[in-house]
Amino acid sequence: MSVYRLSVAYDGSAFAGWARQPGLRTVQGELEAAIGRILGGAEVGLTVAGRTDAGVHATGQVASFELDSEPPDRLAERVNAVLPRDVSVSRCELAPDGFDARRWARSRSYRYRVLTAPARDPFEEGRALWWTYPLDRAALDECASAIVGEHDFTAFTPTETEHVRFERVVLRSEWVDEAEDVLAFEITADAFMRNMIRVLVGTMLEVAAGKREVADFLALLAGAPRERAGETAPAHGLYFTGAEFGDGRTFVHPS
Repeated sequence: MSVYRLSVAYDGSAFAGWARQPGLRTVQGELEAAIGRILGGAEVGLTVAGRTDAGVHATGQVASFELDSEPPDRLAERVNAVLPRDVSVSRCELAPDGFDARRWARSRSYRYRVLTAPARDPFEEGRALWWTYPLDRAALDECASAIVGEHDFTAFTPTETEHVRFERVVLRSEWVDEAEDVLAFEITADAFMRNMIRVLVGTMLEVAAGKREVADFLALLAGAPRERAGETAPAHGLYFTGAEFGDGRTFVHPS
């Protein structure tokens, strides 16, 4: 049995998330159907480095699947030919024995994009959160720096949850200037909880707008209840950008 690794990008706008769900359009469902079609009707089960929610995009998603026969040449190209236009496979390659995109992932990375222009930009519609309120960049940077390290992120995930462990180790957390009017929050961690990044962003933006103090944000990192944190930022500004695996390689979709 051989394992194959896919590098995947998708626009999450019209998907009900990554995970296959009965009666709903999902990224996993579209990919498995397309791969199965190219493989002559074979059933394929994908595992993924980072499951994304409805509306969340990906530029560097990684998935894997097992196959007991040799795949056809140019599999990525053939799969793309039957995929819908809002999802694509940039690479399909033989993976190390036992590779599993979820279990082998040592860290995951995301980007959250914020449009700060005074006027709405049609080219950023559905791609970035349009923020028209005051924005204290120094406060944003202070909050982001404090996120690095191991913290209890209970305040940043829904109260009703299947999580039993709320500590996560954040390896990178910073706001960067992606373009003249676009700020991007870049974060890498060992793992994430549901809505964690979106609540972090929503709360940091409240600090930047003067609605709460930096000290209030810092206090949330000690396991405060969800109701003390801010609003959940919209899904359309969030992107899964890459994962690092046990073999030491980092996979990022070409820009």
